[in-house]
Amino acid sequence: MSLNSCYHCGADCGKKPIVFNEKNFCCNGCKTVYEILNVNELNCYYDLQATPGTIPTEIKGKYNYLENEDIIEKLLEFSDGETSVVEFYIPSIHCSSCIWVLENLNKLNGGIATSMVNFPKKTLRVTFKNNETNLKQLVELITSIGYEPYISLEDADTKKNKVDKKLIYQVSIAAFAFGNIMLLSFPEYFAVQEFWLNRYKPMFRWLMFVMSIPVVFYSAKDYFISAYKGIKHKILNIDVPIALGISVLFLRSSIEIILNIGSGFFDSLTGLIFFLLLGKLFQQKTYNFLSFERDYKSYFPIAVTIIIDGIEKNIPVKDIEKGNRLLIRNEELIPVDGILINGNAAIDYSFVTGESIPVIKKSGDKLFAGGKQTAGAIEMEVINTMSQSYLTQLWSNDVFNKKNEITIKNITDSISKYFTIAILTIAFFAGIFWYYYNPSMVFNVVTAVLIIACPCALALSAPFAIGNMLRIFGYKKFYLKNAETIENISKITTIIFDKTGTITSNDKTKINYEGDKLSLVEVSAIKSVLRASNHPLSRLLYKYIKEETLDKELTNFEEVLGSGINATINNINIKLGSANFVGEKSLKTNETAIYITINGKFKGCFTFKNSYRKGMKEVFETLSKTYKLIILSGDNEGEKRYLEKLLPKNTQFEFNQKPENKLEYIKSLQEKGEKVMMVGDGLNDAGALAQSNVGIAISEDVNVFSPACDAILDAKLFNKLPKFLILSVQTISVIKVSFVISFFYNIVGMYFALTGQLEPVVAAILMPLSSISIVVFVTIITNWISRKL
Repeated sequence: MSLNSCYHCGADCGKKPIVFNEKNFCCNGCKTVYEILNVNELNCYYDLQATPGTIPTEIKGKYNYLENEDIIEKLLEFSDGETSVVEFYIPSIHCSSCIWVLENLNKLNGGIATSMVNFPKKTLRVTFKNNETNLKQLVELITSIGYEPYISLEDADTKKNKVDKKLIYQVSIAAFAFGNIMLLSFPEYFAVQEFWLNRYKPMFRWLMFVMSIPVVFYSAKDYFISAYKGIKHKILNIDVPIALGISVLFLRSSIEIILNIGSGFFDSLTGLIFFLLLGKLFQQKTYNFLSFERDYKSYFPIAVTIIIDGIEKNIPVKDIEKGNRLLIRNEELIPVDGILINGNAAIDYSFVTGESIPVIKKSGDKLFAGGKQTAGAIEMEVINTMSQSYLTQLWSNDVFNKKNEITIKNITDSISKYFTIAILTIAFFAGIFWYYYNPSMVFNVVTAVLIIACPCALALSAPFAIGNMLRIFGYKKFYLKNAETIENISKITTIIFDKTGTITSNDKTKINYEGDKLSLVEVSAIKSVLRASNHPLSRLLYKYIKEETLDKELTNFEEVLGSGINATINNINIKLGSANFVGEKSLKTNETAIYITINGKFKGCFTFKNSYRKGMKEVFETLSKTYKLIILSGDNEGEKRYLEKLLPKNTQFEFNQKPENKLEYIKSLQEKGEKVMMVGDGLNDAGALAQSNVGIAISEDVNVFSPACDAILDAKLFNKLPKFLILSVQTISVIKVSFVISFFYNIVGMYFALTGQLEPVVAAILMPLSSISIVVFVTIITNWISRKL
């Protein structure tokens, strides 16, 4: 840490740091947090890790909506009148110091009974006493120390889904039965004939029978249901032979126990079900922690400030009515469509249109839901309720109402169809053969064929291979929605990229100057003028210019909203803004630029260009060898020539595309037989992401907002996209190889079954061995290919 770094957050304190207790702070917010912790003897916060804090946000009036009883009731998980429990999502939790201070909140507020952090999920669970504090005070306290909770409209509209523990129960029962039945089977495996075994053998066998019943009728019931539905729709899915194998295995084993002619195959039966369920559980756990179906409610404010007869009041967003007058503060989202009444509006519509530069609006202009105000507070009149807004209409497209049904014709089911027919045919002809050769062997041979041919290893191949790859992808910050996404990626023929926020970086903009050389005094004067403006482009250019401002006051400062600035400093008249504003012809068609005249003489212009993501050129060059590539953007064509030079020649470009145009464009490609992957970000891409065969959202923060998509890729790893696609294709190849190995096991087992040599010990060894070896094989190979890339 440098000597001029903030003691609290580590940011550069500049030339004039705020000094307190011989420590430097970058702002009063950080200094205040330090004072709060210092007064309450919580200085250990800084001992656990250097500069662990974050700069706190302004909270004055921000959480007044938490005084509304309806909103409070929806946010609280529990309340009995005296004690309440609430859970917050806090994105800024990042280290041991964060955990320590948040779990010691009771020292900052005596009304807090307990506070517990779940670090992997970045959540804080707080229990507090209603007569000593309230939800608003609690949120303001957490925010004041730099840990602002993320509260959205979605939190108030929906109850948290209860965790479905059915699969866990099914696996647990199968594991318990499998382990105990194996122990009870050992004496017979080793042909132990002592007195105690001869005496207790019947009891052991009946115990195995009893323990297998809940495994078959509860743990394995989903396989029977799926098989029934498949047959009902005339489809032979993978669950048909599995259900058939389980049924025959259970019936034959039960007959042997009841007639006292053998010990049955209960160890193989319960082992088979246990491994199948374990594969399903492993697959589910790898992608169950992220939400891929969030909509606009995920990032909308939970409440808004309404002005009634000059009095400000907070109401839930859903209660907004046409004609209401709203106060939208700086950096707040506009929840409904309306008309601007007063204030300087610079609206960032990047989530809705894809355009990265804020749009300037004047009084009387229409404002659309989904925009973010970036230039101070404004007042607006509501013309459409939330349910009627443009944003809601965008999200109500039929593509979002489709149920995500599991594809029936996936790689496993397509093979199992022929596998099932082959097994039934072999069992039929084997029965006919043994009926004439040795009728007493018919039952044994037919049941043995159906048992040993049960495709347990076949069924485990895909779940474990794909499940392990999902885990690897997740570790590398590429999160897939489900197992089928990998299979769908392997079939892609066309990849479509959005531009803004996808191939461009949101936090970096390239600024270039073209024109007459400016003197140091002129540059300093320009920076001094920009300092007084709150326009987004002015702030970008102000940060870009490295020279110091002039130590003089501005005179005759005038800012014409949406046009430019006219001001005088140190007897230097400066006009900054559009070409028309400074009285010149536009030099940069379809490009964002600030033109400059000094003392009536035109000097030149600053142009603003997007900064493209690291490795973008290499990504497109690699992908162009395998896929058809298209840029589909809501932006104008300002950078088309630059992109044509940068990207491969066969890349197509489509600009000025509205959200609905993107969706229809993808539809038209799919109608031509193309398998389309859409790579985008933001709400404007949501329809296209949902319509595509595979939708990948590029996210700066994977935990905050994710449009409806099939995968989320951390923006920092955009350059790794080709490798992720290659791994997906190779994973399918691994599955196919494992199928070959699985078939080899079936052939070996089939030999014993058809020749009438299938003993219980052979079945008990072959079936679990095939399952375990397949699991080990696909796990090792998928780990190996991921490390290789």
